[in-house]
Amino acid sequence: MAWLRSFGSGLGQSLGHVGGSLASLSGQISDFTKDMLMEDGAADVDANLPNAGGKDIETLQAVFKSENDRLKNRCIDLEEKIEVSELQLKQQCTSYRNQLQQKEVEISHLKARQIALQDQLLKLQSAAQPVAQSVHSGDVQVPATTASSPFNYGVSHHATAFHDDDFGDIISSQQEINRLSNEVLRLEYEVGHWRHIAEGQGTYNSDPNEICKLQNIIKELKQNRSQEIDDHQHEMSVLQNAHQQKLAEISRRHQEELNDYKEQIEELESLLQGGSGVTVTDHSNICEMQKTIEALQTEKLGSTKKIEELEDKIKDINKTLSSAENDRDMLRREQERLSVEKRQILEQCENLKLELQSSAMQHSDTVAEEGRALPQGFCVEEVLRLQRALSDAENEIMRLNILNKDNNLTEDNMKLKMRVQVLEKETSLLSKEKEELQISLSKLSNEYELVKSTPARDMSLDSELHDLRLNLEAKEQELNQSITEKETLIAELEELDKQNQEATKQIILIKDQLSKQHEGESTIRKLKQGLDEEQRRVCQLEDDKIAIIKELDVQKEKLAQSELILNDLRLTKQKLEDKVEDLADQLSKSQKYNLSIQEENLEFKEHIRQNEAELSRFRSELTQSLKQVSDSHFKDELLKEREGEVRNLKQNLVEIEELNENFKKVAFDLRMENEKLVLGCNDLRHKLEDSIAEKNKISLEKNTIVETLKREKEQVEVELCQAEKRLLEETNKYKQAIEELSAAHDTSAFPAEYERLLQLSQEKDIEIAGLKKNIEQMESDHKETKEVISSGLEKQKQMIQLINEKETFIKKLKEENSELQEELDKCSQTLRKNEILRQTIEEKDRSLGAMKEENNHLQEELERLREEQSRALPVAEPKNLDNVTELESEVSQLNIIKDHLEEEVKHHQKIIEDQHQSKMQLLQSLQEQKKEMDELKYQHEQISITHTQLFLEKDEEIKNLQKTVEQIKSQLHEERQDIQTENSDSFQETKVQSLNIENGSEKHDLSKAETERLVKGIKERELEIKLLNEKNISLTKQIDQLSKDEVGKLTQIIQQKDLEIKTLHARISSASYTQDVVYLQQQLQAYVTEREQVLAVLNEKTRENSQLKTENHKMMDVITAKEAALIKLQDENKKLFTRLESSGPDMYKETVQNLSRIIREKDIEIDALSQKCQTLLVVLQTSSTGSEVGGVNSNQFEELLQERDKLKQQVKKMEEWKQQVMTTVQNMQHESGQLQEELIKLQAQVLVDSDHNSKLQVDYTGLIQNYEQNETKLKNFGQELAQVQHSIGQLCNTKDLLLGKLDIISPQLSAGSSLPSQSGQPLGASTSAPPTESSQLLQLEIEELRKLLQEKDATIKTLQENNHRLSDSIAATSELERKEHEQTDSEIKQLKEKQDVLQNLLKEKDLLIKAKSDQLLSSNENFTNKVNENELLRQAVTNLKERILNLEMDVSKLKEENEKILKTSKREETEYQALQETNIKFSMMLREKEFECHSMKEKALALEQLLKEKEEGKTGELNQLLNTVKSMQEKTVVFQQERDQVVLALKQKQMENSALQNEVQHLRDKELRLNQELERLRNHLLESEDSYTREALAAEDREAKLRKKVTILEEKLVSSSNAMENASHQASVQVESLQEQLNMVSKQRDETALQLSVAREQVKQYAVSLSNLQMVLEHFQQEEKAMYSAELEKQKQLIDEWKKKSENLEEKVLSLQERLNEANAALDSASRLTEQLDLKEEQIEELKKQNDLRQEMLDDAQKKLMNLVNSTEGKVDKVLMRNLFIGYFHTPKHQRPEVLRLMGSILGIKKEEMEQLLHEDQGGVTRWMSGWLGGGSKSVPNTPLRPNHQSVLNSSFSELFVKFLETESYPSVPPPKLSVYDMKPLDSPGRKKDLNLSESFKDSAKSKAGRTDVNPFLAPRSAAVPLINPSGLGPGGPGHLLLKPMSDVLPTFTPLPVSPDNSAGVVLKGLLKQ
Repeated sequence: MAWLRSFGSGLGQSLGHVGGSLASLSGQISDFTKDMLMEDGAADVDANLPNAGGKDIETLQAVFKSENDRLKNRCIDLEEKIEVSELQLKQQCTSYRNQLQQKEVEISHLKARQIALQDQLLKLQSAAQPVAQSVHSGDVQVPATTASSPFNYGVSHHATAFHDDDFGDIISSQQEINRLSNEVLRLEYEVGHWRHIAEGQGTYNSDPNEICKLQNIIKELKQNRSQEIDDHQHEMSVLQNAHQQKLAEISRRHQEELNDYKEQIEELESLLQGGSGVTVTDHSNICEMQKTIEALQTEKLGSTKKIEELEDKIKDINKTLSSAENDRDMLRREQERLSVEKRQILEQCENLKLELQSSAMQHSDTVAEEGRALPQGFCVEEVLRLQRALSDAENEIMRLNILNKDNNLTEDNMKLKMRVQVLEKETSLLSKEKEELQISLSKLSNEYELVKSTPARDMSLDSELHDLRLNLEAKEQELNQSITEKETLIAELEELDKQNQEATKQIILIKDQLSKQHEGESTIRKLKQGLDEEQRRVCQLEDDKIAIIKELDVQKEKLAQSELILNDLRLTKQKLEDKVEDLADQLSKSQKYNLSIQEENLEFKEHIRQNEAELSRFRSELTQSLKQVSDSHFKDELLKEREGEVRNLKQNLVEIEELNENFKKVAFDLRMENEKLVLGCNDLRHKLEDSIAEKNKISLEKNTIVETLKREKEQVEVELCQAEKRLLEETNKYKQAIEELSAAHDTSAFPAEYERLLQLSQEKDIEIAGLKKNIEQMESDHKETKEVISSGLEKQKQMIQLINEKETFIKKLKEENSELQEELDKCSQTLRKNEILRQTIEEKDRSLGAMKEENNHLQEELERLREEQSRALPVAEPKNLDNVTELESEVSQLNIIKDHLEEEVKHHQKIIEDQHQSKMQLLQSLQEQKKEMDELKYQHEQISITHTQLFLEKDEEIKNLQKTVEQIKSQLHEERQDIQTENSDSFQETKVQSLNIENGSEKHDLSKAETERLVKGIKERELEIKLLNEKNISLTKQIDQLSKDEVGKLTQIIQQKDLEIKTLHARISSASYTQDVVYLQQQLQAYVTEREQVLAVLNEKTRENSQLKTENHKMMDVITAKEAALIKLQDENKKLFTRLESSGPDMYKETVQNLSRIIREKDIEIDALSQKCQTLLVVLQTSSTGSEVGGVNSNQFEELLQERDKLKQQVKKMEEWKQQVMTTVQNMQHESGQLQEELIKLQAQVLVDSDHNSKLQVDYTGLIQNYEQNETKLKNFGQELAQVQHSIGQLCNTKDLLLGKLDIISPQLSAGSSLPSQSGQPLGASTSAPPTESSQLLQLEIEELRKLLQEKDATIKTLQENNHRLSDSIAATSELERKEHEQTDSEIKQLKEKQDVLQNLLKEKDLLIKAKSDQLLSSNENFTNKVNENELLRQAVTNLKERILNLEMDVSKLKEENEKILKTSKREETEYQALQETNIKFSMMLREKEFECHSMKEKALALEQLLKEKEEGKTGELNQLLNTVKSMQEKTVVFQQERDQVVLALKQKQMENSALQNEVQHLRDKELRLNQELERLRNHLLESEDSYTREALAAEDREAKLRKKVTILEEKLVSSSNAMENASHQASVQVESLQEQLNMVSKQRDETALQLSVAREQVKQYAVSLSNLQMVLEHFQQEEKAMYSAELEKQKQLIDEWKKKSENLEEKVLSLQERLNEANAALDSASRLTEQLDLKEEQIEELKKQNDLRQEMLDDAQKKLMNLVNSTEGKVDKVLMRNLFIGYFHTPKHQRPEVLRLMGSILGIKKEEMEQLLHEDQGGVTRWMSGWLGGGSKSVPNTPLRPNHQSVLNSSFSELFVKFLETESYPSVPPPKLSVYDMKPLDSPGRKKDLNLSESFKDSAKSKAGRTDVNPFLAPRSAAVPLINPSGLGPGGPGHLLLKPMSDVLPTFTPLPVSPDNSAGVVLKGLLKQ
């Protein structure tokens, strides 16, 4: 549109100039007409002048008409193009608006869905509040939710849709107003134009009616336009006010809701702080909920009203829009009608013009004929006719002058020139802009690369941005300069107008040559074509400009993305560095820790060494004590001291083990952290790789963009070149045309045209120079772009370097990580060593224990020896001496063992110290790494905070919806997981406690017999604990199954609800929305009730779980108490044992009797337990009758199982005790055999002691009876608890029934709600009726439920009162029993005055036991209270967490609202920008209008001048001009008013923006407040958790104190038992005086025996009941057996795994032993080898001796050989000479002198003499030699030469033979392939043994056969060619080989081709040297 605006402004300016030129032209034409009229007066003078004037006028008229028609056609085409473009723009705008509306509709749907989901979440969270409010909230919370959801939906939807639609309508209406105003201006201009024409034609065909009609239509159009503008502005103001009101209402409601939420939070906090019962707060909560319901209902009504109002407003707005569209249609129709009328007028004008042309042609013909006839002489008639014709022509000229005032040819020419110049200017400007945009694009790309390459160059980026801004300012200055240049061009155009006027004067002179102006028209057409082409280019350039701008935007976006990526890279780098630092810290810490561990290990080793030294010392002392038997007491003291030291050592070892375990944990944590770090490093690597890939993509995209820009630039350059070529061609054409014109006509006729053409050519030259400048600028720009691209490439290289550096850094990090891993491996190895050391230390401990036991045995043996020595005869002394010697030998062996152990302990201590040091180092490194990790984490958190802020701003609403859905799902999963984790936690707690009990029961040092018994008891206890654990597991599994079933049901319900929600969403998308909304609301109410029911069930289940946990804890406490009692009994057993040892065999019988009595008492306890079983059976039967068809309740099952487990444990404990007693009895019987004689002596004393013991037993039975009474009370309590639990179960059943009823009611409600949607009645009537009936039913049912609840509460209160009464009665009975005991004690005091001390002690014991039991009960009660408090605190914590979630949801909502407000503010800013643009447009329009006013003023002045000059009849034109001036002034006024209105609208927008900013600030403040509240709540939560932990710690401390007190009391008991023993010694003296009193006691015993018989009868009854119970429990046992079997299988599997591990370890040990054996075997073999080596060395010495002998033999042989050589040196071998002679003839002629030289050298002739002989005559020698050389074969001795001999003499035969072979070896034929591999050397054993001729012959035969096996030239002569043929082998018999022909014996060879470097002679010389 910008180019259209510029085109319109240019047109306006050109029209203004045209107006000025018209005025001047009209003045000239008027002068011309005056002159013509003056000439008419003098017509008689000259008759040729009028004819000439008429011809000129006709030609001018024809030219003007043709030009006018052409220009009109051009204008029509341009108008049609403009209309087409406007239609296209409208279509695009409508399509964009439709897309915007679709997006807004989608957003509104998504918002509605989000609001619905949020409402559901709020309902779920409100339903998750305390269970006590569940019944009331079922009625209360439903309308709140139903009211809130549609209201929120409606408000948000209308707010968004309204705002967006208003903004779109405002913009569209403004655009249409502008368009219509432009069309009106255009139409007014055309109307004025055609009005002129019509007035000109008014004398001929002008209807005043039509003119009046047109004027009326114009007035109506103006009025309509003004009314539409006013209506639009009014609608704008109304919509703005409504928008402001809506915003205010929404903010007010939001504040109110926030205040309500705050109040609710404060109330809940006060409730939590109070913590008092739910009953008090229920009523206040109900009242508050009712208030909130009323408030929400009122809000709902208000919201419905507002929604209706908004719908009415929307309808009104739609009506106004439809009316405005109708008005637009009307205007369009009127416009079309006007265009049709305009076309008709144009057709009429063309018809008139054609008539004028035809008349003018006829007139010109007649004038020409008359001119031709004149010189011959013309008549008077013809003269008269001519005068008439002249008068007619003059009239026609006048009419034509009036017609053609507005459309002259000069004007058309000027318009064309103006358009050409404007278009050329626009093209130049566009090309400049395109170049500038390309430069800026390249700069931006460079900046982007800079940003990518160096993140630290932010300052440089800022400077470049500053440079870009400066460039923009410079471009703006250039634009201003171009505008000034435009103005100067306009001034020049005015000058051209003046010149054009002068040219028209000259054209009048040139009349006859006008016929040739068609060529000018063709040039004008060409110019028009060029204009069209240039316009197309301009369009293309504008499109390119738009594309470049888009590319710029894309580049900016990519820049931003690259900056983000760079930031991410920095963050990842920092994270990696921090992680590396943390790892280093951790490593250092672990190293330090290792060092400390190693130091501690060293210390412990030293301790062990010291202990072993002390042990050795003790053993030596023991040996001394064995020698000195008399010093036994001293030795006992020393032994005690040693035992204490050994215990200290054991404690130290235990501490070391704990430290090792801690180190193991630390190492494991380090490994885990290392793995995490490795995973983090891998993630960072992946991220870096991704970032690198993205960078590569971005660089590729940049390269493609740069390439496209280069291509476009090249295209532009090509187009410029083409344009230059076209311009040159056009200039050439113009020059040719000028030359043709000058050639065709005289130069005197065309001086003016010539000058004009010269001026045109000059102008074109100027334009060409400008274009050249542009081209130069383009080239410079091209160079700049090249430089920019090069700089970009450099930056890219820098980026690559940076990436490489980062990769190296990553590699370094990897290396560091690997080093850290190696260090960790080292640490793990040291830990393994520590474990091995620990195992060795444990083994040493075991050996120490064994040593102690041996020590004890030795002590016992020593005591026995003493006794035997005292008793035995002197004959038995040698036996004792033998024993002593044996003991001494054993002691010495033990000392040796002890020394070894000490050494081992020292070694292990050293190893432990080393490990400590290494651990300390590791710990130090780990601490450093942790520090680095913390720093990295801190940086990461900061960066993540910034990122999260960015992401929160950029997150869309769809993601928020997805998050809400995911939150709902995660909440459901968390609820399921919480249920499962609680069960698993309870099971784990039971296991841990059982394990603690096992550990606690294993810490007793006893003698051998007692340890065996304890081991048996511990095993049985472990079995019991396993059974208990299995039962626990079965119970937890049952609970899990129940909870899983319930959770499954809940999940099914939730899935059904999800399906229903989906169907609802589908309905929402359909048309019938309002009906579905009502149905949804009713369904939501039903769902809320169901949700509350489900939550209530879940809460009950959690409570049951907590009760089970508490009961489990109680069970564990009971077990611990029983174990403590067992320990006490064991201690008493020990004391009895020691007493027996001290007192001797006197007390054995008494102990046996006591034990029998104790067994009877235990039988009585078993009977009591059977009674308890019978009571449990009764409870079971009652519970089975009271419960439903499903059977007994799970809680009762659990209680029964627990009590059965208790009974089993007690029975097993009693059995263990019996077994222990039996074992003691057996031991005593064994020892009684030895001491029967002493028993006979001391029977009297035993009788007395037995009586005393019987008395004590009676007292003990009394205590046991008290214990039984207490147990019966506990049973009664258990029965009452069972009844209470039964009542609770009934309450749960009633509750389930009620929930079922509610479930029945909810589908009824849904059915009732579905009816109105189906019916066709109005919504108001159908929806209101069913809910009221359902609400009444609900209220009735709720009242009934309340009554039932009150009744249940009353029953619970009565049960509690009964409990209190029972406890009081029990206390009273216990007090009565105490009184009875006191009475019996007083009677016993009267009877037993001498046993007061004993009775007092017994009473103290009883009191202590009772106090302990009371303390235990109180501690149990406190513990239960604490557990309950903890559960309450947990519930409070969960509630607080839910509140925090609610607050976080609110915060998220506020953030979403903030985002919406930001979006609205952005939209307002866009509107403000649009208004600013419109303001700028209006200012431009005002300037144009001012310019037009100025031009109109000039026109008015010109018209005034014309009016002064013209005559009458011309006042009409002046009036018309005045009217037009007035209309223009009115238009200016209207435009000023519009400008004022726009300014006011701008001010309003600014005010609205400020208000929106204030609201945004307010919302931010609210956000800050909410965040503060959140932090406060979190702190409160943390404080509550801290207080809970403190209380738990305090409870633990109390437990520890109580345990300490129990231990103190036990010590007191021990002391009292010791006192009793002393008193019994005193009482044994006074037994005789107390026999009478004992008789009385015996009577009482008889009475107790009667009671026992009665109790036994009861026991029989209990046995019957037990059999019944067993029948009942068999079913349970079967189920449990299956569970136990499964658990046993698991345990077996675990045992198998451990066995496998042990087997693997054994296999490893075996393999190591095998290796040891192998090593030993290797050592043995090595020893054997050494022996063999010695033998070999002896053999070598013998061989050396033999070698020396052989050497001497060889020396002798060599000497003989030397002698033979010396003897044969002077002789010549004839055979050789013969061969040489034959070879001389075989050789070629040019090589024969060499053969002769060789022969001469063999014969001993000097070289000089031989050369003289050869020079003298070469032929003589042959002749001479042929004369004396003849055949004669004599055998030559076959002496093979050794290589040792060849090197002795320089001129030996071998060297000469080599030379001969050299001459033979020159090539004539290609060589054969000879193998050297088959030749045997001379030193081979075959040759050493026998150098016969047969072997050589065989070799020669082989060479004959193959010719490839042997090379005779490379072997010695004897080996290669045997000279003598042995007899019987060859065909020729005996004889020398050299005398035979060549083919028979020798292998015939072709001479070898030998290179000059490596000749055969060289090879042979090498062989000879060897």
